[in-house]
Amino acid sequence: MSRRYIGIDPSTKTGFVALSPSGSLLDAREIEGKGNDPRRMYSIIQAVSEAVKPDDVICVEGFGFASQSGFLLGGIGWGIRMELYRRDLTYTEVAPAALKKFTGSGGNASKEQVAVHTWKSWGFECKSNNVTDAFVLARIALAMHEPVMLRKHQSQVIDVIKNPPQKMKKERKKA
Repeated sequence: MSRRYIGIDPSTKTGFVALSPSGSLLDAREIEGKGNDPRRMYSIIQAVSEAVKPDDVICVEGFGFASQSGFLLGGIGWGIRMELYRRDLTYTEVAPAALKKFTGSGGNASKEQVAVHTWKSWGFECKSNNVTDAFVLARIALAMHEPVMLRKHQSQVIDVIKNPPQKMKKERKKA
């Protein structure tokens, strides 16, 4: 079985993209749940679980903290992560700002700007912002493991993902 590079953008309409080692598009879809919650959330998590394979290299978009539907998205996001863990599948978490920077649109870019830069960089276009984000995540997974040409901003993103800055512990003030 050939290795695939997977991008997952967890949401109420989860983006899923699979690329081949050469960067060819193998799968791009939006996964919607069925029914009402928690059945809907569970069906999204199960559909993602069924779409990934043991040899896949997976990047999952990190949590956005400004989301208005944070609890729901957190449930789906953690559910997908727990299912990957249950199946002993490793994944790399990619911060939303890093995903945006990788496209060349900058860390604070709008979804529309990300879509435009994704089209300019790779010729990929989709009506779903979730699938577009998943495509970029799959490109990041590919860039982390295959010898692909990268622009400076893309190399910086890969370097930060592979070598995250160490967080400094805050000293407690004595009372």
